[in-house]
Amino acid sequence: MGPRDIVRAAQPMAANLPEALMRLGVHIVNFEVPGGPGDIGPTLANVGRAVEEAGIDNLSTMDHYFQMEMAGGPEKPMLEGYTTLGFLAAHTSTVELQLLVTGVTYRHPGLLAKIVTTLDVLSGGRAMLGVGAAWYDREHLGLGVPFPPLAERFEMLEETLQIVHQMWGDDDGPYAGKHYTLAETINVPQTITRPHPPIMIGGMGEKKTLRLVAQYADACNFFTGPQVGADVIQTKLGILEEHCRDAGSAFDAIRKTILWTGPLDPDPAGGRDFVEQMRPFAGVGVEEVHVMPFTGDAVPYVRGLGDHVVGELSSL
Repeated sequence: MGPRDIVRAAQPMAANLPEALMRLGVHIVNFEVPGGPGDIGPTLANVGRAVEEAGIDNLSTMDHYFQMEMAGGPEKPMLEGYTTLGFLAAHTSTVELQLLVTGVTYRHPGLLAKIVTTLDVLSGGRAMLGVGAAWYDREHLGLGVPFPPLAERFEMLEETLQIVHQMWGDDDGPYAGKHYTLAETINVPQTITRPHPPIMIGGMGEKKTLRLVAQYADACNFFTGPQVGADVIQTKLGILEEHCRDAGSAFDAIRKTILWTGPLDPDPAGGRDFVEQMRPFAGVGVEEVHVMPFTGDAVPYVRGLGDHVVGELSSL
């Protein structure tokens, strides 16, 4: 039994999901609210309350320094991710909280483990660590953060996964890797979620990303949309299953999730269309879909999900 198998055994909500249940997450990507910066906090608080009232399972936001080019670029507002999750933790009580996903280059792994631990403690055990190899070079260069080549970032990602497992475990001794050296992996207080918060790795890479999922993670996340159908995800999951066999880990214990990049109008007709679009994904084993409200004030969107999507989606 590897570290991921132990975690899943301790996560009854995630591990014992009914086979027919598809969970729903809301992924916040736009902080340009109508009232300007002073209204971002109240708007996010309202979004958190609306998410829980709608029966949505997971609330996430991006982890970037600059807004992405495809969403308006650095001239548009962007918040620091874990500060935002801490704020949302204070305005929610049940929803799972995560970044989708943290770039491995953004924070030293020892600090990352401490930050997610803090979120887990203060939220009452609702934190999830989403992590990936990072990609947005402009924000790194802009703020002076090193952005090594992709192969090196994957080495850093694997060491980060090893470090967070160690810090969330019983070994508080040193860690020595190629990229990181820690003299003491002390982490007090420990997480409320034991043995630690679930770990999600985002990405589609078949050789490296999915191998790391099999060895270290509790969940995977793939990008999907009108151009990336369930057949593509089925292929990725088949490769993940092979990596799990090689690693001696349990494929069935991994939460299979997607980020939907296509349109979704949360009205009666749009909700029905979206649920039908999700049906083939459920058929290949996807159990959680994250959707993005592209508007700054996401409350009406979230309420529409509660009225027209949540119930139907959970029946898949």
